[in-house]
Amino acid sequence: MRISRQPGPAADTAPFQPSRRSLLRTATVAGLATAPAVLGADLAFAGTATGTVGPLQLPEATEQITPLHINVPETLLKDLRHRLASVRLPERETVDDASQGVQLAKQIGLLRYWRTRYDWRRFERRINALGQYRTRIDGLGIHFLHARSRHADATPLILTHGWPGSFVEFLKTIGPLTDPTAHGGTAQDAFHVVIPSQPGFGFSDRPGGTGWTTARTAAAWATLMERLGYTRYIAQGGDWGGGVTTQLGRLRPNGLLGTHLNFPEYAFAPPVTGTVTAAEQAALDEIQTFSAQYSGYFQEQSTRPQTIGYALADSPSGQASWIYEKFLDWTDNTGTPQGVLSTDEILDNITLYWLTDTAASSARIYWQNYGASGLTKLDLPVGLSVFPHELVRSPRIWAERAYSDLVYFNDQIPYGGHFAAFEQPQLFAEEVRKFTRLVK
Repeated sequence: MRISRQPGPAADTAPFQPSRRSLLRTATVAGLATAPAVLGADLAFAGTATGTVGPLQLPEATEQITPLHINVPETLLKDLRHRLASVRLPERETVDDASQGVQLAKQIGLLRYWRTRYDWRRFERRINALGQYRTRIDGLGIHFLHARSRHADATPLILTHGWPGSFVEFLKTIGPLTDPTAHGGTAQDAFHVVIPSQPGFGFSDRPGGTGWTTARTAAAWATLMERLGYTRYIAQGGDWGGGVTTQLGRLRPNGLLGTHLNFPEYAFAPPVTGTVTAAEQAALDEIQTFSAQYSGYFQEQSTRPQTIGYALADSPSGQASWIYEKFLDWTDNTGTPQGVLSTDEILDNITLYWLTDTAASSARIYWQNYGASGLTKLDLPVGLSVFPHELVRSPRIWAERAYSDLVYFNDQIPYGGHFAAFEQPQLFAEEVRKFTRLVK
Protein backbone atom coordinates (compact mmCIF):
# COMPACT_ATOMS: atom_id res chain seq x y z
CA MET A 1 0.00 0.00 0.00
CA ARG A 2 1.35 3.40 -0.97
CA ILE A 3 1.49 5.71 2.02
CA SER A 4 1.07 9.43 1.42
CA ARG A 5 0.11 12.55 3.31
CA GLN A 6 -2.93 14.11 1.73
CA PRO A 7 -6.12 16.02 2.46
CA GLY A 8 -8.58 14.03 4.57
CA PRO A 9 -12.32 13.63 4.10
CA ALA A 10 -14.99 16.01 5.16
CA ALA A 11 -16.45 15.53 8.62
CA ASP A 12 -18.98 12.70 8.85
CA THR A 13 -21.65 14.99 10.19
CA ALA A 14 -21.25 17.94 7.80
CA PRO A 15 -24.72 19.42 7.26
CA PHE A 16 -26.25 19.82 3.84
CA GLN A 17 -28.95 22.39 3.07
CA PRO A 18 -30.78 21.87 -0.22
CA SER A 19 -32.49 24.76 -1.93
CA ARG A 20 -36.28 24.94 -1.91
CA ARG A 21 -36.34 25.49 -5.66
CA SER A 22 -34.43 22.29 -6.40
CA LEU A 23 -36.72 20.29 -4.16
CA LEU A 24 -39.90 21.70 -5.66
CA ARG A 25 -38.90 20.88 -9.22
CA THR A 26 -38.76 17.14 -8.59
CA ALA A 27 -41.50 14.55 -8.53
CA THR A 28 -41.93 12.03 -5.73
CA VAL A 29 -41.12 8.35 -6.02
CA ALA A 30 -43.03 6.04 -3.70
CA GLY A 31 -41.34 3.03 -2.19
CA LEU A 32 -42.64 -0.31 -1.04
CA ALA A 33 -45.00 0.31 1.84
CA THR A 34 -44.71 -3.03 3.56
CA ALA A 35 -41.81 -4.78 5.21
CA PRO A 36 -39.95 -7.43 3.17
CA ALA A 37 -41.25 -10.98 3.38
CA VAL A 38 -39.35 -13.64 5.27
CA LEU A 39 -38.60 -17.20 4.23
CA GLY A 40 -41.85 -19.07 3.88
CA ALA A 41 -44.66 -19.45 1.38
CA ASP A 42 -43.85 -16.14 -0.28
CA LEU A 43 -40.15 -15.39 -0.70
CA ALA A 44 -39.02 -11.79 -0.94
CA PHE A 45 -37.31 -11.27 -4.26
CA ALA A 46 -36.36 -8.43 -6.56
CA GLY A 47 -38.37 -8.39 -9.77
CA THR A 48 -36.73 -7.49 -13.05
CA ALA A 49 -39.66 -5.71 -14.70
CA THR A 50 -39.02 -2.26 -16.09
CA GLY A 51 -39.53 0.35 -13.39
CA THR A 52 -38.55 -1.98 -10.55
CA VAL A 53 -35.33 -1.46 -8.64
CA GLY A 54 -34.90 -3.92 -5.80
CA PRO A 55 -37.43 -3.20 -3.04
CA LEU A 56 -38.03 0.33 -4.36
CA GLN A 57 -40.84 0.96 -6.79
CA LEU A 58 -39.95 3.67 -9.30
CA PRO A 59 -42.30 5.25 -11.82
CA GLU A 60 -41.92 3.53 -15.17
CA ALA A 61 -39.53 5.54 -17.30
CA THR A 62 -40.58 6.93 -20.67
CA GLU A 63 -38.61 8.60 -23.42
CA GLN A 64 -39.42 11.86 -21.70
CA ILE A 65 -36.89 13.14 -19.16
CA THR A 66 -38.73 12.89 -15.85
CA PRO A 67 -37.53 14.49 -12.59
CA LEU A 68 -36.98 12.01 -9.78
CA HIS A 69 -37.34 12.55 -6.04
CA ILE A 70 -36.19 9.71 -3.78
CA ASN A 71 -37.96 9.03 -0.48
CA VAL A 72 -37.12 5.56 0.79
CA PRO A 73 -39.88 4.10 2.99
CA GLU A 74 -38.98 4.09 6.67
CA THR A 75 -39.86 0.38 6.78
CA LEU A 76 -36.83 -0.40 4.62
CA LEU A 77 -34.51 1.63 6.84
CA LYS A 78 -35.91 -0.08 9.95
CA ASP A 79 -35.41 -3.45 8.30
CA LEU A 80 -31.78 -2.54 7.61
CA ARG A 81 -31.19 -1.53 11.24
CA HIS A 82 -32.87 -4.72 12.43
CA ARG A 83 -30.62 -6.85 10.24
CA LEU A 84 -27.55 -4.98 11.44
CA ALA A 85 -28.59 -5.55 15.06
CA SER A 86 -28.95 -9.29 14.40
CA VAL A 87 -25.83 -9.82 12.32
CA ARG A 88 -23.75 -12.97 12.79
CA LEU A 89 -20.02 -12.53 12.24
CA PRO A 90 -17.19 -15.05 11.86
CA GLU A 91 -14.24 -15.30 14.20
CA ARG A 92 -11.28 -12.95 13.94
CA GLU A 93 -8.85 -13.37 11.06
CA THR A 94 -5.76 -15.47 11.81
CA VAL A 95 -3.29 -12.87 10.57
CA ASP A 96 -2.36 -9.38 11.73
CA ASP A 97 -3.13 -7.61 8.46
CA ALA A 98 -5.85 -7.45 5.79
CA SER A 99 -4.42 -10.23 3.62
CA GLN A 100 -7.44 -12.43 4.43
CA GLY A 101 -9.91 -9.62 3.75
CA VAL A 102 -11.62 -7.01 5.89
CA GLN A 103 -10.44 -7.38 9.46
CA LEU A 104 -13.07 -8.17 12.09
CA ALA A 105 -12.42 -5.04 14.19
CA LYS A 106 -12.88 -2.79 11.15
CA GLN A 107 -16.04 -4.61 10.12
CA ILE A 108 -17.56 -4.31 13.59
CA GLY A 109 -16.82 -0.60 13.67
CA LEU A 110 -18.32 -0.02 10.25
CA LEU A 111 -21.50 -1.97 11.05
CA ARG A 112 -21.95 -0.25 14.40
CA TYR A 113 -21.67 3.17 12.77
CA TRP A 114 -24.10 2.12 10.03
CA ARG A 115 -26.69 0.99 12.57
CA THR A 116 -26.39 3.77 15.15
CA ARG A 117 -25.09 6.91 13.44
CA TYR A 118 -25.54 6.79 9.67
CA ASP A 119 -28.32 9.01 8.29
CA TRP A 120 -29.70 8.02 4.88
CA ARG A 121 -32.11 10.97 4.96
CA ARG A 122 -29.13 13.35 4.87
CA PHE A 123 -27.97 11.67 1.68
CA GLU A 124 -31.48 11.72 0.21
CA ARG A 125 -31.73 15.47 0.74
CA ARG A 126 -28.40 15.98 -0.92
CA ILE A 127 -29.09 14.04 -4.12
CA ASN A 128 -32.67 15.29 -4.42
CA ALA A 129 -31.36 18.86 -4.32
CA LEU A 130 -28.86 18.25 -7.09
CA GLY A 131 -31.39 17.32 -9.76
CA GLN A 132 -32.12 13.66 -10.55
CA TYR A 133 -33.94 12.28 -13.57
CA ARG A 134 -34.93 9.10 -15.37
CA THR A 135 -35.56 8.38 -19.03
CA ARG A 136 -36.04 5.17 -21.02
CA ILE A 137 -33.28 4.29 -23.45
CA ASP A 138 -33.08 0.98 -25.32
CA GLY A 139 -35.85 -0.46 -23.15
CA LEU A 140 -34.38 0.48 -19.76
CA GLY A 141 -35.06 3.31 -17.35
CA ILE A 142 -31.78 5.16 -16.96
CA HIS A 143 -31.17 7.32 -13.89
CA PHE A 144 -28.86 10.31 -14.05
CA LEU A 145 -27.87 13.48 -12.23
CA HIS A 146 -27.80 16.66 -14.29
CA ALA A 147 -26.08 19.71 -12.84
CA ARG A 148 -25.85 22.71 -15.13
CA SER A 149 -23.24 25.42 -14.65
CA ARG A 150 -24.20 29.06 -14.22
CA HIS A 151 -21.62 29.82 -16.92
CA ALA A 152 -23.39 29.95 -20.28
CA ASP A 153 -20.46 28.60 -22.33
CA ALA A 154 -19.85 25.59 -20.09
CA THR A 155 -18.79 22.34 -21.80
CA PRO A 156 -21.15 19.37 -21.34
CA LEU A 157 -19.42 16.44 -19.61
CA ILE A 158 -20.69 12.91 -19.03
CA LEU A 159 -19.05 11.01 -16.15
CA THR A 160 -19.34 7.21 -15.90
CA HIS A 161 -18.70 5.14 -12.77
CA GLY A 162 -17.65 1.52 -12.42
CA TRP A 163 -17.97 -1.19 -9.77
CA PRO A 164 -18.26 -1.08 -6.77
CA GLY A 165 -18.85 2.58 -7.34
CA SER A 166 -21.89 4.57 -8.38
CA PHE A 167 -22.88 8.15 -9.10
CA VAL A 168 -21.89 8.76 -5.46
CA GLU A 169 -18.23 8.79 -6.54
CA PHE A 170 -18.70 12.04 -8.47
CA LEU A 171 -20.81 14.09 -6.07
CA LYS A 172 -17.86 16.06 -4.68
CA THR A 173 -16.67 16.94 -8.19
CA ILE A 174 -19.90 18.71 -9.15
CA GLY A 175 -18.91 21.94 -7.40
CA PRO A 176 -15.40 22.22 -8.90
CA LEU A 177 -16.66 21.23 -12.35
CA THR A 178 -19.78 23.39 -12.58
CA ASP A 179 -18.47 26.39 -10.60
CA PRO A 180 -14.73 26.56 -11.33
CA THR A 181 -14.34 30.21 -10.35
CA ALA A 182 -15.09 29.17 -6.77
CA HIS A 183 -12.60 26.26 -6.96
CA GLY A 184 -9.39 27.61 -8.45
CA GLY A 185 -10.42 27.72 -12.13
CA THR A 186 -11.80 30.17 -14.63
CA ALA A 187 -15.21 30.50 -16.26
CA GLN A 188 -13.74 28.84 -19.36
CA ASP A 189 -13.23 25.68 -17.26
CA ALA A 190 -16.94 25.27 -16.49
CA PHE A 191 -18.91 22.11 -17.28
CA HIS A 192 -22.53 21.08 -17.42
CA VAL A 193 -22.28 17.70 -15.66
CA VAL A 194 -24.26 14.55 -16.49
CA ILE A 195 -23.75 11.52 -14.20
CA PRO A 196 -25.74 8.44 -15.25
CA SER A 197 -26.12 5.21 -13.29
CA GLN A 198 -25.09 2.24 -15.37
CA PRO A 199 -27.78 -0.39 -16.13
CA GLY A 200 -28.20 -2.58 -13.06
CA PHE A 201 -26.76 0.08 -10.74
CA GLY A 202 -28.42 2.55 -8.40
CA PHE A 203 -31.73 3.95 -9.58
CA SER A 204 -31.38 2.69 -13.15
CA ASP A 205 -33.40 -0.37 -14.14
CA ARG A 206 -31.85 -3.82 -13.98
CA PRO A 207 -31.63 -5.56 -17.37
CA GLY A 208 -33.97 -8.53 -17.59
CA GLY A 209 -31.80 -10.25 -20.19
CA THR A 210 -28.26 -10.42 -21.50
CA GLY A 211 -26.57 -8.13 -23.96
CA TRP A 212 -25.76 -5.03 -21.93
CA THR A 213 -22.07 -4.79 -22.78
CA THR A 214 -20.00 -1.65 -22.33
CA ALA A 215 -20.60 -0.92 -26.03
CA ARG A 216 -24.37 -1.06 -25.61
CA THR A 217 -24.20 1.22 -22.59
CA ALA A 218 -22.01 3.61 -24.58
CA ALA A 219 -24.67 3.77 -27.29
CA ALA A 220 -27.26 4.56 -24.61
CA TRP A 221 -25.07 7.39 -23.33
CA ALA A 222 -24.86 8.85 -26.83
CA THR A 223 -28.67 8.81 -26.95
CA LEU A 224 -28.86 10.43 -23.51
CA MET A 225 -26.58 13.32 -24.48
CA GLU A 226 -28.51 13.84 -27.70
CA ARG A 227 -31.79 13.78 -25.78
CA LEU A 228 -30.44 16.44 -23.42
CA GLY A 229 -29.71 18.62 -26.42
CA TYR A 230 -25.92 18.58 -26.15
CA THR A 231 -24.20 18.84 -29.53
CA ARG A 232 -20.58 19.10 -28.27
CA TYR A 233 -19.38 17.24 -25.17
CA ILE A 234 -16.58 15.42 -23.36
CA ALA A 235 -16.83 11.88 -21.91
CA GLN A 236 -14.90 10.70 -18.85
CA GLY A 237 -14.67 7.38 -17.02
CA GLY A 238 -12.68 5.00 -14.85
CA ASP A 239 -12.99 1.30 -14.00
CA TRP A 240 -15.98 -0.06 -16.01
CA GLY A 241 -16.77 3.57 -16.71
CA GLY A 242 -13.46 3.70 -18.54
CA GLY A 243 -14.65 0.79 -20.68
CA VAL A 244 -17.94 2.52 -21.45
CA THR A 245 -16.15 5.78 -22.25
CA THR A 246 -13.68 3.96 -24.51
CA GLN A 247 -16.53 2.33 -26.39
CA LEU A 248 -18.21 5.71 -26.70
CA GLY A 249 -15.01 6.95 -28.28
CA ARG A 250 -15.05 4.01 -30.69
CA LEU A 251 -18.65 4.82 -31.67
CA ARG A 252 -17.66 8.47 -32.02
CA PRO A 253 -21.19 9.89 -32.04
CA ASN A 254 -21.80 13.34 -33.43
CA GLY A 255 -20.69 15.93 -30.90
CA LEU A 256 -18.17 13.87 -28.92
CA LEU A 257 -15.06 16.04 -28.70
CA GLY A 258 -12.85 13.59 -26.85
CA THR A 259 -12.54 11.06 -24.04
CA HIS A 260 -10.69 11.35 -20.76
CA LEU A 261 -9.83 8.24 -18.74
CA ASN A 262 -8.34 7.52 -15.36
CA PHE A 263 -8.42 3.74 -15.84
CA PRO A 264 -8.09 2.56 -19.45
CA GLU A 265 -10.01 -0.37 -20.88
CA TYR A 266 -6.76 -2.19 -21.71
CA ALA A 267 -5.47 -2.08 -18.11
CA PHE A 268 -5.42 -5.87 -17.59
CA ALA A 269 -4.71 -6.76 -21.25
CA PRO A 270 -2.18 -4.11 -22.26
CA PRO A 271 -0.74 -3.58 -25.76
CA VAL A 272 2.68 -5.10 -25.12
CA THR A 273 5.00 -5.56 -28.11
CA GLY A 274 8.67 -6.44 -28.34
CA THR A 275 11.06 -5.79 -25.50
CA VAL A 276 9.32 -4.17 -22.56
CA THR A 277 10.57 -1.00 -20.95
CA ALA A 278 11.15 -0.60 -17.21
CA ALA A 279 7.86 1.28 -16.90
CA GLU A 280 6.03 -1.48 -18.75
CA GLN A 281 7.56 -4.15 -16.54
CA ALA A 282 6.49 -2.29 -13.41
CA ALA A 283 2.92 -2.18 -14.72
CA LEU A 284 3.05 -5.88 -15.68
CA ASP A 285 4.19 -6.66 -12.14
CA GLU A 286 1.17 -4.73 -10.83
CA ILE A 287 -1.10 -6.83 -13.02
CA GLN A 288 0.48 -9.98 -11.62
CA THR A 289 0.04 -8.74 -8.04
CA PHE A 290 -3.61 -7.95 -8.69
CA SER A 291 -4.20 -11.36 -10.22
CA ALA A 292 -2.50 -13.21 -7.38
CA GLN A 293 -3.80 -11.25 -4.39
CA TYR A 294 -6.84 -9.14 -5.24
CA SER A 295 -8.82 -10.78 -8.06
CA GLY A 296 -11.07 -13.20 -6.15
CA TYR A 297 -14.11 -10.96 -6.52
CA PHE A 298 -13.34 -10.57 -10.23
CA GLN A 299 -13.47 -14.30 -10.90
CA GLU A 300 -16.62 -14.76 -8.84
CA GLN A 301 -18.55 -11.95 -10.49
CA SER A 302 -17.30 -12.88 -13.95
CA THR A 303 -18.48 -16.48 -13.67
CA ARG A 304 -21.18 -16.73 -10.96
CA PRO A 305 -22.71 -13.29 -10.26
CA GLN A 306 -26.07 -14.82 -9.38
CA THR A 307 -24.59 -16.99 -6.63
CA ILE A 308 -22.77 -14.17 -4.87
CA GLY A 309 -25.89 -12.06 -5.33
CA TYR A 310 -27.89 -14.30 -2.97
CA ALA A 311 -25.43 -13.72 -0.14
CA LEU A 312 -25.11 -9.97 -0.66
CA ALA A 313 -28.84 -9.35 -1.16
CA ASP A 314 -29.67 -11.05 2.13
CA SER A 315 -26.90 -9.70 4.37
CA PRO A 316 -26.03 -6.03 4.83
CA SER A 317 -22.88 -7.16 6.59
CA GLY A 318 -21.88 -9.16 3.53
CA GLN A 319 -22.74 -6.30 1.18
CA ALA A 320 -20.77 -3.86 3.30
CA SER A 321 -17.61 -5.97 3.50
CA TRP A 322 -17.75 -6.84 -0.21
CA ILE A 323 -17.53 -3.14 -1.07
CA TYR A 324 -15.54 -1.83 1.91
CA GLU A 325 -12.71 -4.21 1.05
CA LYS A 326 -12.26 -2.41 -2.29
CA PHE A 327 -12.14 0.99 -0.63
CA LEU A 328 -9.53 -0.44 1.73
CA ASP A 329 -7.37 -1.96 -1.02
CA TRP A 330 -7.83 0.53 -3.85
CA THR A 331 -7.75 3.99 -2.27
CA ASP A 332 -4.57 5.95 -1.62
CA ASN A 333 -4.84 5.73 2.15
CA THR A 334 -2.75 5.34 5.28
CA GLY A 335 -4.18 2.03 6.43
CA THR A 336 -7.92 2.70 6.42
CA PRO A 337 -10.22 4.15 3.73
CA GLN A 338 -11.40 6.70 6.27
CA GLY A 339 -8.07 8.45 5.71
CA VAL A 340 -9.45 9.83 2.43
CA LEU A 341 -13.20 9.12 2.58
CA SER A 342 -15.51 9.73 5.50
CA THR A 343 -17.45 6.83 6.96
CA ASP A 344 -20.64 8.55 5.79
CA GLU A 345 -19.35 8.75 2.23
CA ILE A 346 -18.43 5.07 2.22
CA LEU A 347 -21.84 4.15 3.62
CA ASP A 348 -23.67 6.39 1.15
CA ASN A 349 -22.37 4.12 -1.59
CA ILE A 350 -22.91 0.86 0.32
CA THR A 351 -26.43 1.82 1.38
CA LEU A 352 -27.34 2.70 -2.20
CA TYR A 353 -26.41 -0.85 -3.22
CA TRP A 354 -28.36 -2.29 -0.28
CA LEU A 355 -31.59 -0.34 -0.66
CA THR A 356 -31.74 -0.86 -4.43
CA ASP A 357 -30.82 -4.57 -4.11
CA THR A 358 -28.38 -4.28 -6.98
CA ALA A 359 -25.61 -6.60 -5.76
CA ALA A 360 -26.35 -9.26 -8.39
CA SER A 361 -27.34 -6.94 -11.23
CA SER A 362 -24.24 -4.79 -10.81
CA ALA A 363 -21.99 -7.86 -10.58
CA ARG A 364 -23.31 -9.05 -13.94
CA ILE A 365 -21.33 -6.32 -15.68
CA TYR A 366 -18.35 -8.65 -15.17
CA TRP A 367 -20.19 -11.69 -16.53
CA GLN A 368 -21.55 -9.73 -19.49
CA ASN A 369 -18.13 -8.45 -20.55
CA TYR A 370 -16.03 -11.45 -19.44
CA GLY A 371 -13.70 -12.73 -22.13
CA ALA A 372 -13.96 -9.66 -24.33
CA SER A 373 -10.69 -9.48 -26.22
CA GLY A 374 -8.87 -7.20 -28.58
CA LEU A 375 -7.45 -3.74 -28.12
CA THR A 376 -9.92 -0.91 -28.73
CA LYS A 377 -8.00 1.70 -30.68
CA LEU A 378 -9.25 5.27 -30.70
CA ASP A 379 -8.47 8.03 -33.19
CA LEU A 380 -10.26 10.91 -31.50
CA PRO A 381 -8.56 13.10 -28.85
CA VAL A 382 -7.86 11.08 -25.70
CA GLY A 383 -6.47 12.01 -22.31
CA LEU A 384 -5.21 9.63 -19.61
CA SER A 385 -4.57 10.62 -16.00
CA VAL A 386 -2.68 7.99 -14.00
CA PHE A 387 -3.18 8.41 -10.26
CA PRO A 388 -0.38 7.19 -7.95
CA HIS A 389 -2.26 4.36 -6.21
CA GLU A 390 -4.07 3.02 -9.27
CA LEU A 391 -4.34 -0.78 -9.55
CA VAL A 392 -2.22 -0.70 -12.70
CA ARG A 393 -0.26 2.42 -13.55
CA SER A 394 -0.31 2.53 -17.33
CA PRO A 395 2.91 3.75 -18.90
CA ARG A 396 2.65 6.32 -21.66
CA ILE A 397 3.79 3.89 -24.36
CA TRP A 398 0.68 1.72 -23.85
CA ALA A 399 -1.58 4.74 -24.23
CA GLU A 400 0.25 5.80 -27.38
CA ARG A 401 -0.26 2.34 -28.90
CA ALA A 402 -3.99 2.43 -28.15
CA TYR A 403 -4.77 6.07 -28.91
CA SER A 404 -3.45 7.65 -32.11
CA ASP A 405 -4.42 11.12 -30.89
CA LEU A 406 -3.21 11.06 -27.29
CA VAL A 407 -3.29 14.77 -26.49
CA TYR A 408 -2.90 14.54 -22.73
CA PHE A 409 -1.03 12.16 -20.42
CA ASN A 410 -0.14 12.75 -16.77
CA ASP A 411 1.32 10.23 -14.35
CA GLN A 412 2.73 12.81 -11.94
CA ILE A 413 -0.39 13.41 -9.83
CA PRO A 414 0.47 13.70 -6.12
CA TYR A 415 -2.43 11.78 -4.54
CA GLY A 416 -5.27 9.46 -5.43
CA GLY A 417 -6.14 5.86 -6.13
CA HIS A 418 -8.66 3.87 -8.15
CA PHE A 419 -11.60 6.01 -6.98
CA ALA A 420 -9.91 9.21 -8.10
CA ALA A 421 -12.97 11.47 -8.25
CA PHE A 422 -14.22 10.21 -4.88
CA GLU A 423 -10.84 10.50 -3.14
CA GLN A 424 -9.44 13.67 -4.68
CA PRO A 425 -12.25 15.64 -6.34
CA GLN A 426 -10.17 18.80 -6.79
CA LEU A 427 -7.24 17.00 -8.42
CA PHE A 428 -9.65 15.00 -10.55
CA ALA A 429 -11.41 18.16 -11.71
CA GLU A 430 -8.07 19.76 -12.57
CA GLU A 431 -7.15 16.77 -14.74
CA VAL A 432 -10.44 16.96 -16.63
CA ARG A 433 -9.97 20.71 -17.09
CA LYS A 434 -6.43 20.32 -18.47
CA PHE A 435 -7.58 17.77 -21.03
CA THR A 436 -10.63 19.77 -22.07
CA ARG A 437 -8.61 22.93 -22.64
CA LEU A 438 -6.67 21.05 -25.34
CA VAL A 439 -9.70 19.77 -27.25
CA LYS A 440 -12.49 22.27 -26.56
